[in-house]
Amino acid sequence: MDGYVSACLAEKTTGFSNTDLELLWEALLHMFEFDRSAARGNMATRKLYVFKHSSLLGDTPSYKLFDGVHAKLRDGITVPRHFEDYDFGFSREGIPDSVQVTEMVDGVTL
Repeated sequence: MDGYVSACLAEKTTGFSNTDLELLWEALLHMFEFDRSAARGNMATRKLYVFKHSSLLGDTPSYKLFDGVHAKLRDGITVPRHFEDYDFGFSREGIPDSVQVTEMVDGVTL
């Protein structure tokens, strides 16, 4: 899924703060851990890429950021059954250095 936090709206309209942002990341990382149900089975947040621009209006269009995220079947896998059947990653190609990219689940800055 894709999601957005508008820095302009946060600053001028909603009062959304860095504390709120930290709570949002925490909620996204743990949202399935405390809400198990038969309908959802064993769901979990496994990858979360966060993009932080250096300016309120952004440093690059969001489609370029989302295009950099990839999920590909591993070689030899024709019918995926496990999370490990995929290779996930992010390519910084074409992304300005002013955009900070962090993989929240593993705590890696890319």
